[in-house]
Amino acid sequence: MSKEKIKIYGPIILAVVLIIGIVVGIIMTKNISSKQNTNYKESPGKLSKITDYIERNYVDTVNTDKLVESAIPAMLKELDPHSVYIPAKKLQQVSDPLEGNFDGIGIQFNMQKDTIIVISVINGGPSEMVGIQPGDRIIEVNDSTVAGVDMPSKEIVSMLKGERGTKVDVTVKRPGSSNLKEFTITRDKIPYYSVDVSYMVNKNTGYIKINRFAKTTKKEFLEGLKKLEEQGLENLIIDVRTNNGGYLNAATSIIDQFLKDGELIVYTEGKNSPKQEIRATSRGIAHDIDVAVMIDEWSASASEIMAGAIQDNDRGIIVGRRSFGKGLVQEQTKLSDGSAIRLTVARYYTPTGRCIQKPYDNGRQDYAKDIQERYEQGEFFHADSIDFADSLKYKTPEGDIVYGGGGIMPDYFVPADTTDNSKLLSKVTNKGLIYEFAFNYADQHRNTLEQYETPEEINKYLETQNIYPKFLNYVYNKNISRDLEGKDKSKETINTRVKAYIARNILNNEGYYPIIKEIDHTLQKTISIMEDKELKQ
Repeated sequence: MSKEKIKIYGPIILAVVLIIGIVVGIIMTKNISSKQNTNYKESPGKLSKITDYIERNYVDTVNTDKLVESAIPAMLKELDPHSVYIPAKKLQQVSDPLEGNFDGIGIQFNMQKDTIIVISVINGGPSEMVGIQPGDRIIEVNDSTVAGVDMPSKEIVSMLKGERGTKVDVTVKRPGSSNLKEFTITRDKIPYYSVDVSYMVNKNTGYIKINRFAKTTKKEFLEGLKKLEEQGLENLIIDVRTNNGGYLNAATSIIDQFLKDGELIVYTEGKNSPKQEIRATSRGIAHDIDVAVMIDEWSASASEIMAGAIQDNDRGIIVGRRSFGKGLVQEQTKLSDGSAIRLTVARYYTPTGRCIQKPYDNGRQDYAKDIQERYEQGEFFHADSIDFADSLKYKTPEGDIVYGGGGIMPDYFVPADTTDNSKLLSKVTNKGLIYEFAFNYADQHRNTLEQYETPEEINKYLETQNIYPKFLNYVYNKNISRDLEGKDKSKETINTRVKAYIARNILNNEGYYPIIKEIDHTLQKTISIMEDKELKQ
């Protein structure tokens, strides 16, 4: 990843990590999680006395509720980077991805030239049941015109989402048909999938990508594992790169599948939270499968618990780059107005006793700059640029050295790949032109592409269609200079990404991942290691 891309995407990704993923935090085991949704009755104190005094004596009319909404985040800001206040209006939005579902109509759409185009339809969902199809253009929602009016995506989502059992009228224009089609869709529970894909990368090695740890993750993971076992699974790669965490018990229930009865997975401890251990049970079903976990600098929280448990128990290998370093446990308390506080109540420790929370003594601003500083110091490219103090050294049962104090260091380091970086690649990536071209191509050739049932078939077909020259013509018509360096240097990367995105628009993630793996250097390295059987048993 280039420095320019880090500067552009770093703050955005970090905001996601801190606000959406990490902020949703780690929910502790039963003793703690049983407190999560209990209403907390605020007791009178200095804050309430001050607001009462202001309300009674201030020169003008004042909104005391607004004052309190501002004061609570300011108080939590003095604690640690992960203790947060969630306003009532945002709580549902934050909680839905971890709950594993939301109420809606079951489509994924994209906005192209002020037109809402359906990308995919959830199998068995409300939209599929009434006949909505990928490629449909949504013209009206409940008699309100939404095509050609430059409506924000958030507003469109709010019109389509709604409580389960309610109805929404949708009018669509279908390519190839001159008539508009009208549908009445009854909203229902729509799944938020936390496992992106599970497939065999070769005859005996499987791959499962987990994007978050939610209530449904264990079920999704076991379904994927079973499917792979039926296809001859011997080695398993679990990808938690960019996975910023979620529910603790979702992660531990997956780790439980690989460890022996009684082996320690993780323990938590805090000033007001007695030590609690989570150990493997006798219910594990993957004891004979060799396992590798892929991590990167955005793998945090529950992802680090998974990597730490596998590493500290000498159960498998960790591949990639040093993880984020989030070892604080949050407990959620719901307030009487529907808002919530997620307060750090403990630290978690890996089986060898490591606390991998990175320092935050210098405040949130410095904490937020950590990833950028790692990049500038060369950590993304050279493993020996990371200096661990001897006081942070621990040993696994087999004598391997591991370190605490800030993230999980992988057993096999894979640097960020910059070999194909170019001004052209940077420009088309930053402008979103790779995805834009792929979407338009898939939309225009949908009837042909939908004849193919596998990513391999789609890839083989696209190889005959001179995709890369067509892409270059497309971006040149978007005011991208023909003189930008990188047309040849970045050809393989751009061409592969385009084909992968085209396949995703037809076969969803099952189309995307098998194609993009060809330029995924961390995955290729992991496959190579596993095939050589360089694994800890």
